[in-house]
Amino acid sequence: WLEEAMQGRDLRGQLLLRNELIGHFRKTGNRGAALENVEEALCLLKKMDFEDSISAGTTYVNAATACNAFGENEKAMELFEKARAVYESQDCNSADAGADPQLLGGLYNNMALTCAAVAKEKAAEQEKTIWYGRAFSLYEKALEQMRCVPNGELEQAVTYLNMADALESRDGPEAAEKEIETLLDTAYYLLQTPSVPRDGYYAFVCEKCAPAFSYYGFFMAAEELQEQAEKIYRRASED
Repeated sequence: WLEEAMQGRDLRGQLLLRNELIGHFRKTGNRGAALENVEEALCLLKKMDFEDSISAGTTYVNAATACNAFGENEKAMELFEKARAVYESQDCNSADAGADPQLLGGLYNNMALTCAAVAKEKAAEQEKTIWYGRAFSLYEKALEQMRCVPNGELEQAVTYLNMADALESRDGPEAAEKEIETLLDTAYYLLQTPSVPRDGYYAFVCEKCAPAFSYYGFFMAAEELQEQAEKIYRRASED
C-alpha cells in the first residue's frame, strides 16, 4: 500500500501509512523500522506544509510514543511539545477542535511519563528535580482535563497510578509510602465509579491497572480488578 501511495504521489496516503507503520513496528519491537518511519512521517509533514495541523499533532504524538518506547526520551519530549503547541492553539469552538479535553488529557499524561523517564536518566539531582517537577505538573494538567470528559474516571485512575510510580522513583518506596497509598486509594475509588460502563474498555483498564495494585501490596484490589475484567470477557465470549 505504501508503494502504491508513493507511485501515485499520494502524500496524504503516505502519511497515513507511515503512521500505521510507526505503531506496528513500535508494538512488534522493531526499533530501526519504527524510527525510520518516524523520520519519513516528519518529512512528509514538512513537504505538505502540514506542520501546524491537527494531522501533524496526531503524527507528533504517534512519533513521540515510538521514541519513548525505544528510550529516545528527549526526542520524544521535543515531539510531544510540538503536539502540545498544535493542540493548545486550536479553537475550542471549531468543528474539529483540537483542544478536546480527552485529547489533551492523554497528551499531558504521556508527556508526564516521558518527563519521569528522562528524570531517571539524569545523574545530577538538580536536573532530576526539574524533570520530576515537570512530570507532576503535567499529571495535574492531565487530571484537570479528564475531569471534564464523560467517564473520564478510568483515565484519571491510570494517571494516579503513574503518579505513584513517579513518586517511588523520585523519593524511594519508604519515603513515598503514605502518598502512594493515598494515590492508590483514589485510583481504586475512581475505578469503582458506578456510572462508568462495564464494557470491554473497562475490562482492559482493570487488567492494565491490576499489576500496579499488586506491586504496591494492594493484593485484594488487584484480584478484584482482574476478576472484574475476566467476568466482562467471559460475558462477551458467551454473547
